[in-house]
Amino acid sequence: FLDELAVAAGQDPYEYRRALLAKHPRHRAVLERAAEKAGWGAPLPKGRGRGIAVHESFDSFVAQVAEVTVQPDGSFQVDRVVCTVDCGVAVNPNVIAAQMEGGIGFGLTAALHGQITLKDGRVEQSNYADYPLLRISEMPRVEVHIVPSTAHPTGVGEPGVPPIAPAVANALYAATGRRVRHLPIDPAALKA
Repeated sequence: FLDELAVAAGQDPYEYRRALLAKHPRHRAVLERAAEKAGWGAPLPKGRGRGIAVHESFDSFVAQVAEVTVQPDGSFQVDRVVCTVDCGVAVNPNVIAAQMEGGIGFGLTAALHGQITLKDGRVEQSNYADYPLLRISEMPRVEVHIVPSTAHPTGVGEPGVPPIAPAVANALYAATGRRVRHLPIDPAALKA
């Protein structure tokens, strides 16, 4: 939704967020770092798009930039995710990176495959046999950058999950001009 407001205002989605976060230094720091590391503003070839999202939970701040490639039939691939996190003092940077990577994988599972269906009043999915998970071949390249902080250490288990779906949806819009408003993302809605 924030990207839609930026477009309506005639502004770049990153710059729009940046201006709104002028009084929120930790949000703004992860946003700026993600945009910088992802090369925000650099042109991409036709059929490719870049999207951004920022989130706070458990007193941690996360921004993600997703890059996608969309084919004319609407099929797409998430190629790259740049993730920045401020979780206070980084006690164990390798664990922080692993948690962000895992959160991105979990969030992509929901965004790409996470449909729960009902039949005769019952949920049809009972376990992993009939609830598809993200496959290793679908996992994008992920870069995690930890923003130095002197704040007390905070959570890293869940904060990597929420920004990935909006970042991917925003990247798909950048590539196709079509808005994604339902999850899981239906490639048929992205056909050229």
